[in-house]
Amino acid sequence: MERVLTLRELNRATLDRQLLLRRTDRTALEVVEHLGGLQAQTPHTWYTGLWNRIEGFDPQEASGLLDSRAVVRIALQRSTIHLVSGRDCVAMRPLLQPVTERMTRTTFGKRLAGVDLDELEALGRSLLEERAMTFAELGKLLAERWPDNDPHALGQGVRSLVPLVQVPPRGLWGRSGAVAHTSAESWLGVEAPAMTARELVVRYLAAFGPASVKDVQTWSGLTRLTEVVEGLDLVRHRGEDGRVLYDLPGMELPSGEVHAPVRLMYDFDNLFLSHADRSRVLTAEYLGVAPAFVKANVMPRLILVDGFSVGDWTVARAKGVSTLTVHQWTAFADPGPVVAEAAKLLEFLAPGDRHDVALSVGASRR
Repeated sequence: MERVLTLRELNRATLDRQLLLRRTDRTALEVVEHLGGLQAQTPHTWYTGLWNRIEGFDPQEASGLLDSRAVVRIALQRSTIHLVSGRDCVAMRPLLQPVTERMTRTTFGKRLAGVDLDELEALGRSLLEERAMTFAELGKLLAERWPDNDPHALGQGVRSLVPLVQVPPRGLWGRSGAVAHTSAESWLGVEAPAMTARELVVRYLAAFGPASVKDVQTWSGLTRLTEVVEGLDLVRHRGEDGRVLYDLPGMELPSGEVHAPVRLMYDFDNLFLSHADRSRVLTAEYLGVAPAFVKANVMPRLILVDGFSVGDWTVARAKGVSTLTVHQWTAFADPGPVVAEAAKLLEFLAPGDRHDVALSVGASRR
């Protein structure tokens, strides 16, 4: 008999899979692989995602992994930049390749008219494996071969055809650098069989389940996964709205009354971007303030209280003082736990500064 999961039960299950109910003692590499990667458009905010999940997290551990090539930042799910292990990079990219190609055709297809894509792939790979470079540098060189085409589109065409990693110092803790790329094959020098769609679904459910077929497709960018999901040996639940939610056999489903600690999430955290129905963590209050973030063209850094979104946070630095402002969408009954967590986060983000936590009412207007 199918079990009906309440919204709070679904919330707690998801937080548990995401290692947000309690911090883990796993290594940064183990956490990155468990999550199937961390969304990492920005070079550094994803460190907060690991801090939220790992007890005593040392950012230099993750930075060292990036520098040693154990992890990389590369376009994968939904053709967005993710931090993944080298093993997962090599295994996932062939399966997710059609997603990047589809999105590139939609955006740049007309500007690549007349370009032989096989030749573009070969020339782009050769140039980037000779030396890592930015897309601006790459596009300028490619335009020597295709002078009638947009250099930016040519560079993006290579991105869709060749797995490209962003090379350090870009993304290192306390450092950064130009957004320079080279091929994953030349950077990693490892081989692995391509992951199958069935294997990808299993990895997803372990980190994001219980979930619907649409949820898996939203996370991955792949389509037509119904047959894949239904062909697996999975447990079936239902949400309160009647949706079928699939899960791996034997997975724990915490009670909806399990305590969910305060979490100050980073802007592109997977928790908010990996389900078609995001009501398991995002509240009606969020939907009310979301247009302000869209207008400002920013992704908010959300605050979770009791597992659900209640506000957002920003950090500003001036004269050696880092101030974290807690933006309460409506005034908290007890801001104490949020202020305490914010103070801990400041110790992580700005250990050498003096710290201040400020409270305001209303969404941030960055």
